[in-house]
This record gives sequence, C-alpha cells and structure tokens, in this order.
Amino acid sequence: MVTDAANTEDDARAAGLRKIIHVDMDAFFASVEQRDNPELRGKPVAVGGSSGRGVVAAASYEARRFGVRSAMPSITAKRLCPDLVFCKSRFDVYREVSGQIRAIFRDYTDLVEPLSLDEAYLDVTEDRHNLGSATRIAQAIRRRIREDTRLTASAGVSYNKFLAKLASDQNKPDGLCVIRPGEGAAFVAGLPVSRFHGVGPKGAEKMKRLGIETGADLAERDLPFLRAHFGSFADYLYRAARGVDLREVRSHRIRKSLGGERTFHQDLSAPAELREAMDNIVDIVWDRIEKGEVRGRTVTLKLKYNDFQIASRARSIPQFVGGKAEFAAIGQGLLADMMPLPRPIRLMGLTLSKLEGVQPRKRGDETRQLDLL
Repeated sequence: MVTDAANTEDDARAAGLRKIIHVDMDAFFASVEQRDNPELRGKPVAVGGSSGRGVVAAASYEARRFGVRSAMPSITAKRLCPDLVFCKSRFDVYREVSGQIRAIFRDYTDLVEPLSLDEAYLDVTEDRHNLGSATRIAQAIRRRIREDTRLTASAGVSYNKFLAKLASDQNKPDGLCVIRPGEGAAFVAGLPVSRFHGVGPKGAEKMKRLGIETGADLAERDLPFLRAHFGSFADYLYRAARGVDLREVRSHRIRKSLGGERTFHQDLSAPAELREAMDNIVDIVWDRIEKGEVRGRTVTLKLKYNDFQIASRARSIPQFVGGKAEFAAIGQGLLADMMPLPRPIRLMGLTLSKLEGVQPRKRGDETRQLDLL
C-alpha cells in the first residue's frame, strides 16, 4: 500500500525494471470483417445486431469518426452514421485469429497475459530470440501480425503495465509508442484522467468537480485527500499519477467469473417465456464454464427491465456447483424468487463466480464431481 510521496517512479525502478509490451489489435472484430470482405474496406462498419435491440460489439475507424463506439445501441449508431454497415458477429473466426496472434507472442516470451481476444501484456525482460530491446520486439511482433493475419496492431512499450497500456493507445491505429525509464511521471502528467484505466465517465466527472482533470492535477493531491473522496481506489490513483505500477505480467490469470447475457427482440413477461430464456442462457454459459475448465460457488441472475432499470439476485452454496443440472436449478430458483416481475424485461444474464480450476476424472466417471486442483 502506498503511504507517502516517497513511493514514486524512482522506487519502481529500484524494485527492478521490467520490459513490458501491451499489444492491442486495431478495431479487431471490424477489421477482420473488412479483411474478409473487400467490399467493406474503407466503409464504416459495425459488428453486432442491427435490430432495435442490437448493440455494437466493435466499430471500424471509419465508423468511429461519426462517434460510433462499442456497447452503443445499434439504433443510436445508425442515427449517427446513416451509411453504417452492420456485420453479424463471427466469434469462431475471431478466436481463430486471436490464436494466431497469441502464437506469435509466445514465440518471443512465455510471459503472456491475455486480457481479451484482441489485447495482451507481454513481459520481454528475457526474450527467446535474445533481441534485448523491447522496442525491436514490439516492431517484430507488429510486422509478423501484419504478414500472418493481414491485420494491424498498435503497441505500447514501457517498464510497467500501466504505462505500456497508455502507450499502446497513444498512436492508434497501427502505431507504436515507447515510454522510457524516467519519462513515466511526465507522460502521465499531460494526460486527461479519463485515459487512466479504471476511471470511467462518472469517475472523471467527479474528479472534474474536485478540480482534477489531468495527471498533473491528480499528482498534486495527497493520499489522505484521495482516500477521503475515492476510498480504496485512492491508492491506485496515487500510484498512477506518478507512473508507478508494480504488478507483474501473469501468464495464468485466474478468472473471477464466467457468464453470459441475452437482449431480447421483444420484452418478456410470461413465466413460460422467462423459464425458456433461462434454459437457453444456461446452455450458453455452461458451455463456457466447461471450456474454461472451472467451477464456482456463486450464481448471479441479472434482469434489465424495459425501463432500463437493473435488478439482480445471487445465491452462494458451500460446495462447487456440481453440474449443468444444478446450475440450471439455481438459475431457475433465482428467477422464481424474483417473480412476479414488476415490469417486462429486455435482458437476462447469468453468471458463475468464486471460480477455481478443476481437473476432470477419467472418462466414464461422469457421475462423480470433478476434483479441484
């Protein structure tokens, strides 16, 4: 925990410098669609549903110029960009391409921490090819991604994860930015706090009311002030304002939860419809749980009503959820506890959390619960 101003960039260097690269694919889903369909190149493209209930999963840079962003309702995106072309998601293809890209990463280092299909941290302090320079490695990775996938990637190079992620976003698309030792605090000082990972629109607005708009403004506030206004988030903000981040790249990240949700074309309210929707979501989520080779103890149901209000209910059990049937029973039980619903719903989601990895037993012994690693 940070306790005083002494814990600055110099202390991070004293703890041992690392060579960190953050690679972020440029408009990944949309770029794959433009790659595979030449007619889409140069046009504003959105991946996602085009219906009134659809949501943009990704937007090409041509679409972003009109203000189209991921997680935006499709109807809003179409209003901003009347010529927007919608493409249905092809996650099997995106996963395949992501696998190609990760194979390139692992040719340089075992220390790869994927954050999603389209971005990852790499620790290249020791690299397989003995190139020595993180900048040269980043250049080589970007070149190989272009040659092998015909896609572009942006990369940030620095001595910690926080700065590398900021750097990868600095010269997008198809860019490279390097923040060298001694430059971190100055680089952060000139950025708006909205660029800091974890600071959302509401957080940035709160900071603005407190007179904090840039990294330099944030660095002027002491730790007691930040704790008084931001609680446990204060320590992170204090370090970030000074370009400090001591987190290591973890090649085996433990997921905290696995889930899925579905937005319906028409609002649902009839009990039979709701139960059927729950069964469909259970199928989707349990498939992800099986592929992730995890089990968990807490099941959470999320409902979004037709007025966009959200309600949720969770149940934790002493032992791990033993199988799909038990998972479905808990989900249906949570749904029953929330009925009758006050209003129709437009979205339902189900999540399993408090996860741990599992080791399956031998084939033919499927009736017994899986062993925990």
